[in-house]
Amino acid sequence: MTSTAMAQGAEGRKAQPDHLGHVIFITAAAAMGGFLFGYDSSVINGAVEGIRGKYGIGSAALAQVIAIALIGCAIGAATAGRLADRIGRIRVMQISATLFTLSAVGSALPFALWDLALWRVLGGIAIGMASVIGPAYIAEVSPPAYRGRLGSFQQAAIVVGIAISQLVNWGILNLADGDQRGKLMGIEAWQLMLGVMVVPAVLYGLLSFVIPESPRFLISVGRVEKAKSVLADVEGKGIDLDARVAEIEDAMRSEHKSTFKDLIGGKAGLLPIVWIGIGLSVFQQLVGINVAFYYSATLWQSVGIDPSDSFLYSFTTSIINIVGTVIAMIFVDRIGRKPLAIVGSAGMAVSLALEAWAFSSQAADGSLPTAQGTVALIAAHAFVLFFALSWGVVVWVFLGEMFPNRIRAAALGVAASAQWIANWAITASFPSLSEWNLSGTYIIYTVFAVLSIPFVLKYVKETKGKALEEMG
Repeated sequence: MTSTAMAQGAEGRKAQPDHLGHVIFITAAAAMGGFLFGYDSSVINGAVEGIRGKYGIGSAALAQVIAIALIGCAIGAATAGRLADRIGRIRVMQISATLFTLSAVGSALPFALWDLALWRVLGGIAIGMASVIGPAYIAEVSPPAYRGRLGSFQQAAIVVGIAISQLVNWGILNLADGDQRGKLMGIEAWQLMLGVMVVPAVLYGLLSFVIPESPRFLISVGRVEKAKSVLADVEGKGIDLDARVAEIEDAMRSEHKSTFKDLIGGKAGLLPIVWIGIGLSVFQQLVGINVAFYYSATLWQSVGIDPSDSFLYSFTTSIINIVGTVIAMIFVDRIGRKPLAIVGSAGMAVSLALEAWAFSSQAADGSLPTAQGTVALIAAHAFVLFFALSWGVVVWVFLGEMFPNRIRAAALGVAASAQWIANWAITASFPSLSEWNLSGTYIIYTVFAVLSIPFVLKYVKETKGKALEEMG
């Protein structure tokens, strides 16, 4: 690219859009996939005991029904990127919305346990697609001057989706007089909880028809004039459109399509930096965070808390999750990634240890003494807060920044896969572990939180303020 084009491109990057409201609308519409990601991931929390009672299954089988969606997540995440390069980002959003809708309807009206599991897998595929296509699309349509802030819409939408799902579950449970199997609209309450997701799923699909295709994809398939039109809408009509197109084309030509072979090296099979990425992903899950989002209502009921109150506590936990995420978004570029991660690990370790201590006093009927019950509730909320303000956001920032350009895509794929696998392991094992020893289960999570501190201190390098090209 010529120096003139580069200068014009730089000028284009600084230009503010003429219609920032339009750009925010586009970003918010794409982030609906993140909302559904959060909603679908967490809505099952309200249905766990209803499913157990409906089908008369034990903890092991129940855990598989809950966790099986994560298999679909891995499939969706693995296929979304290449599919988006072939048919476009918008089409993948529409496929994801369709799968979300079908999953919601099927989960609300299952014939048996096996097809409920099938609909869960289908919803998981939609989650996996949404987790990949949303951030990619938002990055490609956002004006560079606003990319960081607009990119945070995805994470914000996820935590809002989690919160709304818990609020809806709590409302439905109250309408059913506190009985997950109570009848509402001709079906059981837990079925209605799963079926309500059809509303945001349809909205996501409708919004995908009114937002533009990514200019990057349009250029890749030769629709340059359409790409210029989109760029003018999102970056402002004052920019040099020819220079911006040339800049995008130059970037696409220089990209290296990394493969798994590029990650091989070192004594342990993979490059050390790849193992560090895997470690970050695995530690993020092994502290047991998804127990708070998949099983919290069941957990609180198991220690003697009224079902309606247990659902309320699940909702308040999700609000704390939003607060922590906002804190992380404010400070991640100010104080750095490593300090946040270390503070979060220390806070999680203390919170989890307090939960383990409280649950060690569980009586034969499952209840906790008043003091221990209060400590358990406060510690559970503190745990989610410390996770949200640190590892919930920081890991994704690290993974997006820490890998060299030549291996970034492939390394991200491996790290994300490790995260889904660890998520599945925690989700599938919790019901059986909690029946074995609830306090012991939380001791295990505490150990992982403690171990994450020396891991970060020794192996993880700070990426704050460094250009992506500096990552070696």
